[in-house]
Amino acid sequence: MNMRRYTRTGVFAAATLLAGLTIGAAPATATAEGGECAEVREKVDRLEGRITPNACAFMKRQIVFGEAPSLQTYLDIFDEEASLWEAGGKPQRGHEVIGASISNSLRLVPDLRYRGTNVVADGAVMMFGQQNTVTLKGHKVSYPQIARNVLGDDGKTIQARRYYDRYELFQVLPESQRPRPLFAGIADPAGPGPRGAAPDRFHAQEIPARLAAWNSGDAAALAVRTGNAKLAGPGLDRSLTTQEGKTAYLQRLFENADVEFKAGQVAFGRTTTYIEWHGTMTDPNGTDPNGTDPNGTDRKGTDIPFGIVERIGPKGEWELYFDTLPVIADEDEIRGLFKVLAS
Repeated sequence: MNMRRYTRTGVFAAATLLAGLTIGAAPATATAEGGECAEVREKVDRLEGRITPNACAFMKRQIVFGEAPSLQTYLDIFDEEASLWEAGGKPQRGHEVIGASISNSLRLVPDLRYRGTNVVADGAVMMFGQQNTVTLKGHKVSYPQIARNVLGDDGKTIQARRYYDRYELFQVLPESQRPRPLFAGIADPAGPGPRGAAPDRFHAQEIPARLAAWNSGDAAALAVRTGNAKLAGPGLDRSLTTQEGKTAYLQRLFENADVEFKAGQVAFGRTTTYIEWHGTMTDPNGTDPNGTDPNGTDRKGTDIPFGIVERIGPKGEWELYFDTLPVIADEDEIRGLFKVLAS
C-alpha cells in the first residue's frame, strides 16, 4: 500500500483551491432550477449548478458533437489555444494537435455517439457526465466518461481533461489478448454487512483531508465517509455497498498505483458534487529502471499522468472515474492492444 505522507505541496494546492470557493454558502442554483438553457436540459439526464451563458454555450456544442461527431464539431468545443488531457497521455495543445487526435479516434470508432448523463456547471467549471457508445470488432461497447472543462467567456474550452476507463474498449478481445483486469475478484463479502450512516453532502472544507487520504493511500479513510452509499467504479460488475468491499477496491488500486495528486476542480450542484484529483502515479511493483532485471517492466519511479474524478450523488452514491489501463500495462503493451483493436 502507498504510505506516502501528505506533502506541503498537496496542502498548498488544496489551500489555493479552497481560497477560490465560497465556504459554507449554498451552491448557486437559481438559474439552473429556473429553466435556463432549456434546450440542453431536455437532452441530458440531470443538469444542476450555476448555469451561466458561457456554460450553456459550451453544453450546446458538447451535445452537437455527441449527436454528430466530426472534426469540425469537435474543434468547435475548443479555444484555438486550448489544452486537452486524455487518459494516459500528456496534454495536447492547440487545434492542430487536438484535431489530429480526434481524427485518429474517429477512424477507429466512426459511429461514436454519446448522451449527457449527470451534468454540473459551476460557472466557468463544467463537469459533463456522458455515456459513450462505439462499435469495435462488430460489438457495441458502452462506457461512462466525465468531460471536465474550464471555459472562457465565449463558452469555448480553454482547458479540458477526460476521465474514462480505456480498458472497457478491449473487452471485445479474447481474454488471452488483454491484461488481467485490475479489480478482478473484488466484491462485497457474502451476506449483508453492517449499515453505516448515510453520508452528508460534500463540503469544500473536506478537500485537504480527502487529498491527504488519496496521497497516503488511506483506503479506509476514503471509504468510511460514504457510509451505506453504493460505490460504482471501473472494473466493477456491480456496485459495492459494504465498507469491506469498498476498502478492498481502493486497496487494490493503491497496491498497484502510488499516486501523487493535487486538488483539481470542484463543481457543486443542488444535489450532486464532482471533485477532481490530478497528478501522477508510479508503479510500486515495477522494476527499477536502474536495476538489472532485463525482463521487468521499467516503470518503478516513472511518473505516469493519472487522475480521478469522484461524483457524490443525490443520495450519497459514490462514483469514481479513472483509467485502469496505465495501472496494468506499460506504453508498449497499450500500443500493442490498440493495434490489435484496429486490425
